[in-house]
Order: sequence, then structure tokens, then C-alpha cells
Amino acid sequence: MPTYTLREWETLPHGEGDGCIPEHFAERLAAFARKSTFAGSGGGVLEDRRHELRARGVVGVLTTDECSLEILPKIDVEVQGAEAMQNAAIRKRLVHMLAVALDLKIETGQITELDWQRETLLEILIRIFCSKLTDAVRRGMPRRYIVQEDDLAALRGSLDLPRQFTRHAANPSRLTCKFDELSEDIALNRIMKATVAHLFRMSRSASNQQRLRELAFVYSDIADVSVSVLKWDEVVIDRTNRIWQELFGMAELFLRSRYQTTSAGAGRGTALLFEMNTLFEEYAGRLIKRALARTEYRVSLQGGRRFCLTSLDDESAAFQTKPDILIWRARQVVHVIDTKWKRISSRIDDRKQGVSQGDVYQMMAYAQLYCAPRLTLLYPHHPGLGATELVQARHRITGQTTTLEIASIDVANGGNIIDRIQSLLLSSELAAELSV
Repeated sequence: MPTYTLREWETLPHGEGDGCIPEHFAERLAAFARKSTFAGSGGGVLEDRRHELRARGVVGVLTTDECSLEILPKIDVEVQGAEAMQNAAIRKRLVHMLAVALDLKIETGQITELDWQRETLLEILIRIFCSKLTDAVRRGMPRRYIVQEDDLAALRGSLDLPRQFTRHAANPSRLTCKFDELSEDIALNRIMKATVAHLFRMSRSASNQQRLRELAFVYSDIADVSVSVLKWDEVVIDRTNRIWQELFGMAELFLRSRYQTTSAGAGRGTALLFEMNTLFEEYAGRLIKRALARTEYRVSLQGGRRFCLTSLDDESAAFQTKPDILIWRARQVVHVIDTKWKRISSRIDDRKQGVSQGDVYQMMAYAQLYCAPRLTLLYPHHPGLGATELVQARHRITGQTTTLEIASIDVANGGNIIDRIQSLLLSSELAAELSV
């Protein structure tokens, strides 16, 4: 099956040569993309132009029964060489972002550099899941006591008197028993089995399919439950099954619409998609939480929820706000951060740096509602901004003491990123407060 790769906001022309996609493949992919839950946000997943496909701000993998399309984020990696090597580096950074955003520990040490180059993001994630699940089941499946009811010849557990006198009143040789039995057929194992089956339908890699077949055999005695009726809230992760925490998180990644959407249809295909705006917001928020974990400051994501307007007639509120990141000191908001997955320009090229007027108005509203002395619009860093990341520009809101910063973080460089985030958070006014 042919696989095509492009980066967000780039195009893939129709055609039969290298770097092109046959028109009928493009039509199938575009039709499938229109069925995604992201189809109505920001222009959807793909633009089906007259002579080309154009990716938008959603990344991941779309697979039909004829071909597969991988969309990678536009991350400026410092890798020289062939495009395959650059794509491999981008896949690594995207997996890292997913691990941080989903609070997972995803080990990639067993994946070779050649694997990163030739496998799609989907196949890499499936391989990681299979490796972790294989290691876990070798230690033994989790089991829990489940209440069972059965008609037995001898008493086991307790006698269910109402059922006994209604069902077996004339046959005392059978006893209606209620008892606890240690079982592997529990919610967590059912979720793992459903994930294995789902990934087998998604994977196009022969090696991954073999791994999934072996895992399906291990789960053969676990009940088959459709994804729509899986009982996620019945899963209990405690000290006895802590090793399953990461696997449970990855199962949510594949089966639940948390930061992405997965879908499957007979003869249509499968998709694993992530909206980069949402992923970058969660990624940055998690990093900021880690950076301030040992300070007197508290971080909340998508918090606040204060309203812009209150009716003079009935005191009802309207236009609720949801700042991406709030930093609190005691009960006072001291810093509001809003993330934007878009490329800004340097101050030399554009005094406004491409920051939209609407974003500035939004931050001014946050300053008014949350009485925050410091505001930050946070963007991904890129080489066009120069070697210095973090604060690109500082402004003061006219007539106020509130500071609005334009800042960037380098998602392509994972080394000491927590230290770099701390440098951003502990600068200027906040640094003075924390040094006391």
C-alpha cells in the first residue's frame, strides 16, 4: 500500500510521478477526511484543490483501503540531509509532545533510526504500545474479585434467599449462590483487548500485525466488548497494577476522543488525528506545571471561566472566557498565558510580528477580568526569530501597568526544556516575587 507524507499547510500535487499522489487516491482521502470531527474546525483536515491536496492544522494519519497519508507538524528540526531524516526527527518530537500532553512515559529506545524514517507516526505508536503491553502481560494480567451469581449443588458464598424461594422453591437441591470470584475478565483487560483489535484494523505493518495477533491470542478468554460500551470508569489503577497506568493512557489515546479522533468504517478507512492548536496548548500547560511544581504558585489549565458580561435585567452572565493557562499565587491570578500554534515573524520583519488584533483584544479582556499584572502570548519558536527563544517582545497595555509579552518556546529542541520554561516564567516581575 502506498504511503504519502506531507507537513501541515503544505501541498501534495496530483500526478503519477515522485512527490505526487494519483488523483483517485486524493479524492478518497479527501472524502474520508471530511468525515472527521475536525472537518468543521479551522477548514478541516485537508483542502481538496483542483490539482493538489493541502494539509491544514491537523496532523496524524489517514488510511483508506488503497493508500495512507501521514501529516506531520511544521516543526523546524535542526537536521541536515534527506527529507526522510527530517521527517524522522519531526516524528520523534511529535511523540514527545504527545507523551507530555497525555502525561505518559513513552520509551522509544528500541526504535532504530531507520524505523523512525520508514514507519509512519501511527505504526510507531502501535509498536510502542505492543512492546509495553507484551512486557506487562508477561508479568501477569491484572485480576479483581467480581460478584458472581449462580445456581450450584453446594453452597458457595452466601445464599440469595429471594431468588432461592422464587426460582427453586420446589427444587431444594439447587442453591442460588452469590459469591466473589477472582477474575481476569475485568474492565481494564476488556479495554486492552478492544485496543488490540482496533489497532489490528488500523495497522498496515506486517511486523505490527504479527505482534497484535500474538496479543489477541493472549486475550482470547476475555470478553469481546465494542468500544462504545467499554466501562472506562470501572478501571481502578492502584499500587497493585501501577504498571498498567501508561497502557491505559495509550488505550485512551487510540480509542477515546481526548486530543484526537479515531474512526473506522467498513471499506472506508481509519484515522488517528490531532489538532495542533489543542496539542500545543496541553503540551505547554503540562511543561509549565512541571516548571512551577516546587514553588508557591499553582497552575490551572482551561480554568477561570469568568464571564465578560452580566445582564442588567436579570443578572445572567454571557460570553464565558477560558484562558489556556492561569498561574495563581494564593487566590490571585498573577499570570495569564494563551498558546497559539502559528508562526510569528521577527520584529525586524514586522513590528507587530504577525500577532492578530483579535488575540491582543482577547488578552486585554483577560487582564480586565482576572486582574493579572502579566500576560503572555506563547508561540512555537522557529529559526526566523533568531537564536533566542522565550520573550520576543514586551508591551504595556496603554493606561495600565499590565505587561503583555510575545514569547516562544522551541518544541524542536527537547533538551533542558523545563529549564527554558522556568527562564520564561521567572523573568521580570515574577522572578522578583519568587526570589523573595
